[in-house]
Amino acid sequence: MAANSQFAMAVHILAMLASSRDENLSSSYIAGSVNTNAVVIRRLLGQLGHAKLVVSQTGANGGTRLSRCPDEINLSEVYQAVNCGEVFALHSKGPNRDCPVGRNMESVLCNLQKEIDHGIYNKLSQYTLANLFEKVETER
Repeated sequence: MAANSQFAMAVHILAMLASSRDENLSSSYIAGSVNTNAVVIRRLLGQLGHAKLVVSQTGANGGTRLSRCPDEINLSEVYQAVNCGEVFALHSKGPNRDCPVGRNMESVLCNLQKEIDHGIYNKLSQYTLANLFEKVETER
């Protein structure tokens, strides 16, 4: 089972935009750094724009830039902006309700999923895009 990489790509995109300051970057340019297709980048930029994390413009000077300073963008906002999916999924058919274990399994797992999501959100809330970008800069 493959992990969802949308969050990682979204953070990469935002770090690229943070490095450009107020300059607009094209989806093609960003795609070169992320090493993916520009269509994938545009789809993610759409989600980030909907969350008001980036602003885009068309035309000769078109492209995308951050909507706020990197220290005002929390990684939990990025996580919410992109559809990362669940850490695990429930069985599509559902358990046997006549089974003493099966009848309560969905409820138990749903509660566990909520706890995990809350934990991820809380941990990501401790970091801003600026924090992440600083780490990227020190690794150079």
